[in-house]
Amino acid sequence: MTAPHSRTLDRETVLCISLAARPSNIGTRFHNFLYNELGLNYVYKAFAPADIGAAVAGIRGLPIRGAAVSMPYKEAVIDLVDVMEPSAAAIDSVNTIVNDDGVLRAYNTDYQAVADLLEMSSFDRSAPAAVAGSGGMAKAVVAAMRDTGFVDVTVIARNRATGTALAEKYGFRHATSVDGLRPTTLVNATPIGMAGGPDADGMPFSEQVVEGASNCLDVVAMPAATPLVRIMRARGAETISGDAVIAGQAAVQFALYTGVRPTPEQVRAASEYSRA
Repeated sequence: MTAPHSRTLDRETVLCISLAARPSNIGTRFHNFLYNELGLNYVYKAFAPADIGAAVAGIRGLPIRGAAVSMPYKEAVIDLVDVMEPSAAAIDSVNTIVNDDGVLRAYNTDYQAVADLLEMSSFDRSAPAAVAGSGGMAKAVVAAMRDTGFVDVTVIARNRATGTALAEKYGFRHATSVDGLRPTTLVNATPIGMAGGPDADGMPFSEQVVEGASNCLDVVAMPAATPLVRIMRARGAETISGDAVIAGQAAVQFALYTGVRPTPEQVRAASEYSRA
């Protein structure tokens, strides 16, 4: 995938940003690729804010059109926005802020992306599933699983308070360990397996649990194939990887920022370019 043609920025150029503790280039390249392809006078820049409160205030004050919100700020920004749209309010987690003439509206496009991918999958919704994690991304995943028909889900989280709260909100169970469980579907909603992270080569589930599973969803976007995804694919299992999740949610974000919904072909091209 070749780089798109360069653009000249001017005083009318609209700025969109991302806020993350460990920003990657994926979102920056994805959005800027589509701005170029569609001839939009926008530019996208990633930031690692020293003060999340000041950063969100800057969205309103500069003004910045929109911001993607990543770990660990998905819950921290809730009290900093003006309107929690249904996708964010339902799960108490924000991954997108849109500035509408000074009114900051919060959304969760992770939820929509995961729900869409699950709907397209052949995962057995009646079979037992285990979700590792209880943070902002786990909230989006568990809500999407409930809304796409999964009925037997266990949230695996060492933090009893957050794990129990998340599981009970959607009528599921919480456990501090996967020991004794035999899930068919495995979901990793933790940073385990993330390139450059402290546990890049780690697995969110034991070897025995992985061997007994039939499919998996891993929200980690870098690398595209985490250790969990690689092992499952080697066995011929159906997998949903984090690169599909991030492309899906970014496409929804793009439409919220610009009012333009990219085609599936444009999304695929942007996703390929973002990883080149």
